[in-house]
Amino acid sequence: MKRKILLVEDELHLRETIELNLILEKYEVISVGDGKSALETFNGMPFDLIILDVMLPEIDGYTLCQAIRTTDSSIPILFLTAKGNSRDRIHGLKLGADDYLPKPFDLEEFLLRVKNLLKRTGRSNYISNGEFEFGECKVSFLNYTGENYKNEKRNFSQKEIQLLRLLIENKNEVVSRNTILEIVWGVDRYPSTRTIDNFIVTFRKFFERDPKNPFHFHSVRGVGYKFSE
Repeated sequence: MKRKILLVEDELHLRETIELNLILEKYEVISVGDGKSALETFNGMPFDLIILDVMLPEIDGYTLCQAIRTTDSSIPILFLTAKGNSRDRIHGLKLGADDYLPKPFDLEEFLLRVKNLLKRTGRSNYISNGEFEFGECKVSFLNYTGENYKNEKRNFSQKEIQLLRLLIENKNEVVSRNTILEIVWGVDRYPSTRTIDNFIVTFRKFFERDPKNPFHFHSVRGVGYKFSE
């Protein structure tokens, strides 16, 4: 399966050049020229990587990055921008970007960064159109809602939905506590690890038929948590 990339760049010539080279590397590329179109496209289909310019019409790249991170904490984001000083790079990384490449850039270096980001994340395609179904349950990552086997519905907080997404995207794999803290809360805002335990208890009470013997949300003592269908 080809890895799918969303390219957001308002400079037409550069966008076409980047898109062509990514296609030659066997990636599937969807390209747009403004932030509003990018957000609509991102919400409409799953991607493995987002390549994002900062200076965009409609919605700037920084704001777009923040919007993406409210619903997806793990998709890699690579900024391409003429704003290359250290303050701008730090700002972009704090907003949730994974890498930052100033313009003009070397094409070979760019392609290597793309390859490394995709290799590091190994992102799954379990989530389709912002939703995921398991058993008789469903989660909407766009609406921050869930529905259980009793057809009961409830709203989730931003952190809860980010944790749900992280676990589901790593289905059948143990996600460590440290990874959860870094991705969901960020390195500068660590809560008590008990907070994660409470979130898992909430998921079990709502989604599991027998919360004391969970089928979907598992604790791995001393390591972290795992989601299974």
